Amino acid sequence: MTRVLIAGCGDVGTELGIRLAGDGHTVWGLRRNCDKLPAGISPFPADLTQPDTLCSLPSAVDVVFYTAAPSSSSAENYRATYVDGVRHLLSALVTQGHELQRFIFASSTGVYAQQSGEWVDESSPTEPVHFSGRELLSAEQIVLRSGFPAIVVRLGGIYGPGRTRLIDSVRHGTAECTAGPPVYTNRIHRDDCAGVLQHVMQLTQPNSVYVAVDNEPAEQSTVLRWLALQLGLPPPRTVPAGNADARGHRSNKRCRNTKLVEAGYVFRYPTFREGYHALLTTCDLFMITPVK
Repeated sequence: MTRVLIAGCGDVGTELGIRLAGDGHTVWGLRRNCDKLPAGISPFPADLTQPDTLCSLPSAVDVVFYTAAPSSSSAENYRATYVDGVRHLLSALVTQGHELQRFIFASSTGVYAQQSGEWVDESSPTEPVHFSGRELLSAEQIVLRSGFPAIVVRLGGIYGPGRTRLIDSVRHGTAECTAGPPVYTNRIHRDDCAGVLQHVMQLTQPNSVYVAVDNEPAEQSTVLRWLALQLGLPPPRTVPAGNADARGHRSNKRCRNTKLVEAGYVFRYPTFREGYHALLTTCDLFMITPVK
């Protein structure tokens, strides 16, 4: 069985670790506070931004997943978490003589800056204008040039247990649909994030980069109106484009997951409908109507 280190073992990393441990792999979860790690994931308390805490990594690691997330949305935290953290971990792995089978980096579709609803895939230009995308792209390049066999997985917007911002906005009446041309969004359920990472670990001849989003890029307004229907609430009000939340206009693109599907991955939640329906039902947040 494989010896796996999950660096930055948070929400996605923990779900991944549970799956890998269930398959018989030996799994360590690296995080600052390991108190909440479940059985099956061995704790490795460390801080990726502090290289002295990485001096004694678990021995003979075969696969590393880098699933860290910044503690806040600032340029400094993004650089510390991704660029500095990746460099520190790679340096520790080299210094300690690890011969990895694979280093898998969880990145983001935020490295794409397309603004006009274009279709993008692994070959599309990556020219991020926001600091988050720039730091992630820098980290990707460090990983791919590290000398270790490496895979970058560009995840779409993650939703799932504990990630209910859109549901909450519809419930509280603060959600807004934007008038004008469509603004496309790209999503992936937390469980499919873990599933994708587990899947690419098992591929014998993987690509170096995969776009990981579900099967349907969706207009933000479509998602909000569908959620309102499920919750038995009035549809969100429509506002002029200029009044919309700036977060909705950082990018406007449609991401293709063709390479991932061709590599054999089957989505548990192929669109936002299945994913949000399961989330609403599991969390028992509201009484919902059947999926339309």
